Amino acid sequence: MIPAPFQYHKPASVAEAAELLKKHGSDAKILAGGHSLIPLMKLRLAQPEVIIDIGSIESMSYVQERDGGTAVGGTTHYVDIANSSIVPTALSEAAAQVADVQVRNRGTIGGSLAHSDPAADLPAALIALKGQIITSSTGEHRTIESNEFFQDLFTTSLREDEIISEIFIPSESSGTGSAYVKFANKASHYAIVGVAASVTIAGGKCTEASIGVTGAGPAAYQASASVSDLIGSNLDNADVEKASSKAGEGVEFNDDVHASGEYRAHLVTVFTERAIKLASSRAG
Repeated sequence: MIPAPFQYHKPASVAEAAELLKKHGSDAKILAGGHSLIPLMKLRLAQPEVIIDIGSIESMSYVQERDGGTAVGGTTHYVDIANSSIVPTALSEAAAQVADVQVRNRGTIGGSLAHSDPAADLPAALIALKGQIITSSTGEHRTIESNEFFQDLFTTSLREDEIISEIFIPSESSGTGSAYVKFANKASHYAIVGVAASVTIAGGKCTEASIGVTGAGPAAYQASASVSDLIGSNLDNADVEKASSKAGEGVEFNDDVHASGEYRAHLVTVFTERAIKLASSRAG
């Protein structure tokens, strides 16, 4: 349980961190909270030659209102997101359900997104809220839509030379409610299945919707078929049940010691329905 030897760097700014990352390339790993990387290093499943610790860069930790939405710094801790009064409900609920108090006090949003654990909570919430991941590299910034960021098991569209510097969540339209619910592993609190929903209601009908699912497949995803069914509907029980039944369409469900693929498929339907109903109850 001892990591392999490595060089340690503690940059004072994002620009300095980006320069180090460019210099060392694939030999380097970014350290923020460490709850994803350190266990892998102790097991020697990850053996980076260089560690770039960005956890103390103060300019990367914040929750701020901006024109058109809310900005969250890449090293912002889960606890600060969970306790924030300005982030959308689905995101604060997801952050509040991460693991335990110790992890929430230390773990960071950027670290979670970059790691892309298939059972992580925050990716589903960001997808439902149409969040954007802003990355920094030497002399360049890039904006990636959350529904395009999570590509496969522990795989994202993040480039080797990029750091997640900020997450931006667009302002919710009037009449919008959001929610995150999950069926958790009792020991780890990872999501066996977690679902986030955002629903906008006007004139008694659903005019906009977005649903993110985690834990079910290799990576978090947008339940597009469910969204298509919801828009234009009255959101009565029959509408919600029909939409929820399509939340797993096209997904290759995870099948492991925690839950079978068949059980996860069932949970996706059940928890999508719960998330939609809870989000709808908050709209208005």
